[in-house]
Amino acid sequence: MKSLKLLAGKEGSSRRTFFRRLGLGALFAALAGQAYALLRSLVPNVLYEQPQKFKIGTPSEFPEGVTFLEDRRVYVFRDQNTFHTVSAVCTHLGCTVKMVNLNQPRKVAVGGREIEEAQEFHCPCHGSKYYGDGTNYAGPAPKPLACFQMEVSPDDGQLQIDLGQTVGRDVRLSV
Repeated sequence: MKSLKLLAGKEGSSRRTFFRRLGLGALFAALAGQAYALLRSLVPNVLYEQPQKFKIGTPSEFPEGVTFLEDRRVYVFRDQNTFHTVSAVCTHLGCTVKMVNLNQPRKVAVGGREIEEAQEFHCPCHGSKYYGDGTNYAGPAPKPLACFQMEVSPDDGQLQIDLGQTVGRDVRLSV
């Protein structure tokens, strides 16, 4: 009889240990699953953004002056055979700035150099104002409008803009 009680005691103890380990294993597995789901939710499955580098057409398709690419919020300037771009995204809160043609061109001092401007950019949301080269001079905008890298695509001769690469205000593409 004693041996039966001893055997039953060991069997109950090992069953208790088994279920304790099973419960702890299930708890850790559930926590690991939750941690994985949390971390995985931070990584998107699909990138819905438009590509940063895109073609806009051949140089002959652009008239002299300014063309606004509404879907990309970029102004493309053409002066004979030179091109450059200015972003239309206000640096304050991201509104689309509007270009305003001045009645008479005027000279302004920007960063130690004098430029002649025939147009300005005004933000309709909070009143920021930019000179024709994109330099901010009034309103809450903390920095100038971005100017983007332009190049001619070697495969088909189209103009190509890279929104991921900014350039200086005086950089021009000659075609």
